[in-house]
Amino acid sequence: MKKQLLLVALTMVFHVGLFAQTSIIAHRGAWKNTKVPQNSIASLDAAISQGAWGSEFDVHLTKDDVLVVNHDHDFHGLEIEELTYQELLAKKHDNGESIPTVEEYLKAGLKQKGTKLIYELKTSKVSKERTMKTVELSLAIVKKLKAEKMVEFIAFDWDACLKFRELDKKIKVHYLNGDKSPAEVKSANLTGVDYHLSIFKKNPKLIQEFKDLKLKTNVWTVNKEEDMKFFIDQKIDFITTDEPELLKTILNK
Repeated sequence: MKKQLLLVALTMVFHVGLFAQTSIIAHRGAWKNTKVPQNSIASLDAAISQGAWGSEFDVHLTKDDVLVVNHDHDFHGLEIEELTYQELLAKKHDNGESIPTVEEYLKAGLKQKGTKLIYELKTSKVSKERTMKTVELSLAIVKKLKAEKMVEFIAFDWDACLKFRELDKKIKVHYLNGDKSPAEVKSANLTGVDYHLSIFKKNPKLIQEFKDLKLKTNVWTVNKEEDMKFFIDQKIDFITTDEPELLKTILNK
């Protein structure tokens, strides 16, 4: 009986340890070492093939209200918010891909169930109203594709985060800007935060303060080995990195 109890206890510790391990989020997909364009479907596929916990991507709204995936406000010099989707097709990524629509991107990601799709809503340069419309359209496409369990939203705009929560009480939403306390994030009923590494390195205790309130903790963009080890030691939930291969090697040691 004692041996059986010991075995059960060890099994529980093992599983808790696995659950608590820091997870990898590939920043804009796995692009840096695979030599494919960031925020392309190819970079998403690479992150999935590497077994990343999540793959982050950035979303803007075109002039004619099409959600597209790209980091900068321009796509190879074409201003996304000032042009229609058809006008953006004039340029291509180096690998021949056109700028992906969010629908195309999500459908590619939904072909599997192992890698979460970390959807960063970019703040509009045009107006607050455009940012809020991007929130509404983003949530609508996720619901249309029945992708709620696979998608987690992140945003720098606090009002955008609050709008997501207003529209859906269960969708996972994380705040990026780094200027809200654990109590404020908890009060807003958000899922957690995704703060720049400089904020957490300046005040490492902040990570545990968020965790104590059952809020998820993510850090960006961590590309150096020493920083990866620092945040792993802090038991942060997620590390967002341009070097998912390096982080995976460190976590597997």
